[in-house]
Amino acid sequence: MNDSLMFAVYLVPLGFVLFFYVRIKSRQTESAKAVMQESIESGMTEPPSLHPSIDGGRCIGSGVCVAACPEEAIGIVHGVASLVNPSVCIGHGACATACPTSAIHLVFGTEKRGMEIPLVKPDFQTNIQGLYIAGELGGMGLIRKAAEQGNQAMVSISARPKAQSGGQRMDFDVLVIGAGPAGMGASLTAQERGLRYATLEQESTLGGSVLHYPRRKIAMTAPMTLPLVGKVRFTEVSKETLLEFWEGVVTKHKLNVKFNERMTEINKIEGGFEVVTTKARYRTSAVLLAIGRRGTPRKLGVDGEDLSKVVYRLLEPDQYRNQHVLVVGGGDSAVEAALALAEVEGTTVTISYRGEAFSRIKTKNRAKLQVAVADQSLDMLLESQVKALTAKGVSLKKVDGIVEIANDATIVCAGGEVPTKLLRELGVTVESHFGAVKRRPEVMAAKPARSARV
Repeated sequence: MNDSLMFAVYLVPLGFVLFFYVRIKSRQTESAKAVMQESIESGMTEPPSLHPSIDGGRCIGSGVCVAACPEEAIGIVHGVASLVNPSVCIGHGACATACPTSAIHLVFGTEKRGMEIPLVKPDFQTNIQGLYIAGELGGMGLIRKAAEQGNQAMVSISARPKAQSGGQRMDFDVLVIGAGPAGMGASLTAQERGLRYATLEQESTLGGSVLHYPRRKIAMTAPMTLPLVGKVRFTEVSKETLLEFWEGVVTKHKLNVKFNERMTEINKIEGGFEVVTTKARYRTSAVLLAIGRRGTPRKLGVDGEDLSKVVYRLLEPDQYRNQHVLVVGGGDSAVEAALALAEVEGTTVTISYRGEAFSRIKTKNRAKLQVAVADQSLDMLLESQVKALTAKGVSLKKVDGIVEIANDATIVCAGGEVPTKLLRELGVTVESHFGAVKRRPEVMAAKPARSARV
């Protein structure tokens, strides 16, 4: 075989391989760039919490991080992984675990939008003696890690001497605020160690931040070990399955969880704290804040908002069949709720937003909303604000006057009050994080512990 023939035998197949390789990579880049452009046009360029920071110098463009991400937040652009759809990232960390070159690490905040994280000691205690933080509020949104933190924090609390207030015994050794993964991990440990505890949850059910995920959303997690429960072998699990699991844990182990009871105030007293809720006052030696960063739902502040028909999330659209429903808000959660309700036969849906247009929603949601409005599946009231709610109606203020519409249920999707305000009022030291930017954190000066209200 002469040299020319040997050259052709080896070069031609290699050329085909290179051609298809370049073609595949080009398609990957174009697809990822399209998603990135959609995010930019929608104004959804900032990740909500914990998210990946990718070292382009170490990334080899293998694409395993793309395959590992169930939210499709990462794409390959010109051979390098990029966070192309930041707003859908929930910080489960599967991309970082899958990366073969350790080019991905998880960070808080970005250069444009810093994130405030409370400073806690290795035992999860803040600079305020007896006040502990675990889970998402402390910067750990991963389900497995949050549950482990709740467990570890409760181990530390159980080692504290039992305190008394003015010679009188406290109502509890510890109060856990929040029944998400961190709160559940803490509650199981408290139960196992025989502590006098209660877990306060403002919602009517469990879940923490997971509760606010869309239906059937993958709440990526990993196997974990829980006190009393043992090994939990979840790898990839839906929102509904995870919530069902936690509900089973509460029932089986008879955890002392008080639902529909929102903490409104924390007062420092001798030997501990007085915690005020919407139903009672409790004295406790220690407090574990296991609440999410979403905090308390932001309210409208109008007459009638205390009616039972007003809620702040959509769980099951079918429960509103044959009702007149108003959705209030201008973000993706509001639009997605309205669209889901519009699919329920017999439901009359109106979405109200104070702005001139839905400028910060995903392009796909905007397109679906336009179709729904065009075929009269729902009614859209822009530049409108709720003025008052009654048992069977709602008044909305528009530029041209007041609009009165029938209303059986109102769903407010206006975000939440970030709980760092509570931390500041308590005097907890908080640091500002700016993602991968090399910047010295701004530490808020710690103030003496005092009362805090939410």
